[in-house]
Amino acid sequence: MSDEDDLFLQEMQGVKRLKTPEKVTLRKDTPQGNVAVRRNNAVVEQANTDPNHLRASEVPRVGPHDVLGFKRPGIQDGVYRKLRLGKYETEARLDLHRRTIEEARREVYRFVRDCMEADLRSVLIMPGKGDRNIKDPGVLKSYLVFWLEELEQVQAFHTAQPHHGGTGAFYVLLRKSERKKQQAREQFSKGRI
Repeated sequence: MSDEDDLFLQEMQGVKRLKTPEKVTLRKDTPQGNVAVRRNNAVVEQANTDPNHLRASEVPRVGPHDVLGFKRPGIQDGVYRKLRLGKYETEARLDLHRRTIEEARREVYRFVRDCMEADLRSVLIMPGKGDRNIKDPGVLKSYLVFWLEELEQVQAFHTAQPHHGGTGAFYVLLRKSERKKQQAREQFSKGRI
């Protein structure tokens, strides 16, 4: 042995080997409050980036064969009756068959926005009845009914007549654009002057 080895052994005298366990236990050092803050920030961030406010969480369920309708205050009974009877010309259609809830959520929001930009007033949305899903019937139909009430652009809706899809489709009446309102004012004021 060399002098260096002797010196090393002297220095290491009394040193004990560290015991290392064979398994390492992992801990989450993140307190629950921190998780809640991160979740909240994620929701806020998503809300800031996604203008679509339609809810994707659980909604009240409706039956696959339920006849449903809704109208906002201020919608005349005659206008609603005409909608309910399918007397308005369908200016656009949206078929949601075989879509997931998230796909349908995006499609409905985009469709209504596009219809408003194009000055369309009367549209048909077809979620289907959902009666083939025995475990959870009418899922997409339930979401659509909830979403339509959430959208301020939707003035009224009603289950379609049988020849337009029956309980698997909805007539939807959208709010008039400012341009359409002005046209109506001009049209009805011509004979009054």
